[in-house]
Amino acid sequence: MLSGYLEEAMLKEGKVVVLGGGSFGTAIANIVALNQFTVSLWMRSAERSDCTAQTRVNADYLPGYELAPHLVVTSDLAQALRGATTIFFAVPSSAVSALAQRVSGEITPGSAIISTAKGICGENFDMPSELLRQQVPQARVAVMSGPNLAKEIASHQITGTVVASEDRELCKLVQNMLASSHFRVYANHDQRGVELAGALKNIYAIIAGVASAMEAGQNTKSIFLTRSLAEMCRFGTHLGANASTFFGLSGVGDLFVTCTSPLSRNFQVGFGIGMGKSLAKTLGQVGQVVEGINTTKLVKNKADQMGIYMPLASALYATLFENQSIEVSLQNMMKAEQNYDVDFMESLND
Repeated sequence: MLSGYLEEAMLKEGKVVVLGGGSFGTAIANIVALNQFTVSLWMRSAERSDCTAQTRVNADYLPGYELAPHLVVTSDLAQALRGATTIFFAVPSSAVSALAQRVSGEITPGSAIISTAKGICGENFDMPSELLRQQVPQARVAVMSGPNLAKEIASHQITGTVVASEDRELCKLVQNMLASSHFRVYANHDQRGVELAGALKNIYAIIAGVASAMEAGQNTKSIFLTRSLAEMCRFGTHLGANASTFFGLSGVGDLFVTCTSPLSRNFQVGFGIGMGKSLAKTLGQVGQVVEGINTTKLVKNKADQMGIYMPLASALYATLFENQSIEVSLQNMMKAEQNYDVDFMESLND
């Protein structure tokens, strides 16, 4: 074991801060620390911060995962941000705006901000990166998304993620901070597509959870998965995303994980609903923010406004917010128009 002095001397230049002490924020902070960067993990709760700092384990969100010795855990936001050059926003989409306003004055010009939120911010349909650019205009902004279940990252399962920005140097910076023998980071310059994919897939993970609880067959799960991808791609391209992004790691990769893994919070909610539990009870049992609920509402309303055909999302919306039974929603999903297998096939054949 290196002495504290030698270990500190070997740390790489630049201070990194991860804002958000949930499971994913904790996992990311530890990866960066193990890559020998100076890192602070900020938690809102002083009690949880103190406990985590002492035990070196975030028992509430990532139990059994020992943190790197030099990773600083704190609830002092000003202290965490002091001298920081790279800031990860690892908070739910609903918390991005308020936190950005709170820290804007503490962030130096040219600093890098990486958003990991997989959701949509409010009724105006703002993406997290858009709010960050508005409220912290002096920073360079990227987004990170992919099939990234925190518990698997913590156990060093081979995992890949995507960092997206038109700023190529910023992408390289994030790749350097996070890449390891078990964590791979791929660049994409379609930031809107990557961010939309991360938000949209949560809708379909809920549907997958419902289907699993109702013991749907593999054929049924297959059609739900592929039609979900078609809806994501259709919706995303209407909003300016590149269609090819949805066929990559942040699209189909993340969709597959959240639609098949019981570790996915959105899948857990869908499974509970499929078992006949109320939404409120299911959310209480999950105990963490479930982005797909609000995303379903926002996407359904946006799709209606823009005339985008979204039968799966519409059927889920009816169950979540209009008291339509699961059985009727599933029947409506199966009544969807039979058209082209791949949305862009028609234009290719013209």
